Amino acid sequence: MLRRQHEVFRSLLLLGDLVLVGASWLGAYAVRSYSGLPRPKGEPPLEPYLWVLPFLLPVWAWVFRRRGLYAPRRIDSPLSELVAVGTSVTLVVFLLVSASFFVRSYYLSRGVILLFWALSFLSVALFRLVARKVLFALHRRGRHLRSALVVGGERQAEQVIDRLHGRPEFGLRVVGVLSEVKAARVRGVPVLGRYEQMRPVLHLCGARQVIVALPREDGHRLETLLDQLEDELVDIRLVPDLLHVATLHSSVEDFDGLPVINLRESPLVGWAAIQKRAFDVVMSALLLLLTAPIMGLIALAIRLSAGSPVLYRQERMGLDGHVFDMLKFRTMVNDAERETGPVWARRGDPRETRVGSLLRRTSLDELPQLWNVLRGDMSLVGPRPERPVFIEQFRREVPGYMLRHKVKAGLTGWAQVHRWRGDTSLHERIEHDLYYIRNWSLGLDIRILLMTLWRVRLPG
Repeated sequence: MLRRQHEVFRSLLLLGDLVLVGASWLGAYAVRSYSGLPRPKGEPPLEPYLWVLPFLLPVWAWVFRRRGLYAPRRIDSPLSELVAVGTSVTLVVFLLVSASFFVRSYYLSRGVILLFWALSFLSVALFRLVARKVLFALHRRGRHLRSALVVGGERQAEQVIDRLHGRPEFGLRVVGVLSEVKAARVRGVPVLGRYEQMRPVLHLCGARQVIVALPREDGHRLETLLDQLEDELVDIRLVPDLLHVATLHSSVEDFDGLPVINLRESPLVGWAAIQKRAFDVVMSALLLLLTAPIMGLIALAIRLSAGSPVLYRQERMGLDGHVFDMLKFRTMVNDAERETGPVWARRGDPRETRVGSLLRRTSLDELPQLWNVLRGDMSLVGPRPERPVFIEQFRREVPGYMLRHKVKAGLTGWAQVHRWRGDTSLHERIEHDLYYIRNWSLGLDIRILLMTLWRVRLPG
């Protein structure tokens, strides 16, 4: 019964696609012909465009089926489906243009083809999103569910079950667990047997999908399990036990048919990086203009009270280990580290000048770093940059310390607004920095900037 329901849904999906494709093709012709736009060769006849449909519709169905767009996509994100639709539509249009090149007896308007590409993508993508919403709503109500058997260790099985229970829209109902654990249940799901009992348990519970989530120590048993499933009509998914090594944004990519698992990846790539950089440029330029009079007065006060130089340059490490000169207003006497060597500044440091003490308490000494942000050395928000001379020590003491350099250093950050700044717990700061990297969004950046203004002074 469930398989027939899935076939009906896929058939409706195909039928809806074909209706929308035909409507988009004829709609593109109508818009191009009757919109009043200039036509170099006059009004094109309708007949050639009708003759294209018997070619276009089967090609569309073939391309979409080959791209897996009529297969179950329960766990895929809406974005991944939209990308697949976009690339498939583009391929269909490419095949259409290629075919029309060889058929010289008919001329197809480039405007019609371009309009068809836009209309077909928009209509099919919207149709897919609506269909997905309807299907997810049915799943949440317990309709059209697909049974699944989880195979793996207790911890791994718990993680899979928790995620499936938390996302009922996926339409997967866990009917049992196959494991070596002695417990009778895992997260309320009965343990039906051990690994070697795969076939009888599978026939008993009637699962249509097997999710294999073996712990590292049982990895050698994967081949045996897959051998037991070789003649079974079930879908198989593999969940590798990689949480112990996946530290930042993890993902799976297709590399020419070869699945590649990214264990450590910065979230600030592509459009996200463009967003953040544009925000930094606009805001730092605006803040430089607004604070220019204040910085002028500060520079004058430093010059009159402590002489030159006004600015202090200090090496810091930023994105991907790049070392840059971070700017500050000078708050200490000249050659402050001549006798001590590189040391942490501390509250009430005797090396501070009178003006410098005030600047450090109010964090006004950090204002020149807006220029570092505008130049691209830093960002408004990110982990605070540290001096290279200290980093070698920190990376030995704190596991994962260097991961904070997967994004640009910031003028302020998640750790600073939670009061982990200066001479405080290094471990807590790193935890907060990594939380920021894993959960980055432009909204989080704006939130941190507002928290900086309301809660704390900018960090030193």
